[in-house]
Amino acid sequence: MKLNKLFVVAVIAIAAPILASADEGADTYNAACTACHGPGIAGAPKVGDAAAWKDRISKGEETLVKHAIEGFQGDAGMMPPKGGRMDISDEAIAAAVKYMIAQASE
Repeated sequence: MKLNKLFVVAVIAIAAPILASADEGADTYNAACTACHGPGIAGAPKVGDAAAWKDRISKGEETLVKHAIEGFQGDAGMMPPKGGRMDISDEAIAAAVKYMIAQASE
């Protein structure tokens, strides 16, 4: 019985940060990113549009996070640094990028 309880505690300890990150990504997206990435304003790829995200995703998650944090001017549009929300942490921006990548990959 003790082994089962220990296993449950271990699973929770491992899963909690992963779940928190997923929640943070969705929360940040809903609070800040959806304004442009929802309707596709200024060339922003719409969340869930796999075709629009394909070339971006191929550049790698690290590049996408860097562009989201620092800003980027591309051929199809532009990304202002942190979407203009300088009050959001780099970690929260990274979580939102991961969330949007996941939505395009489903």
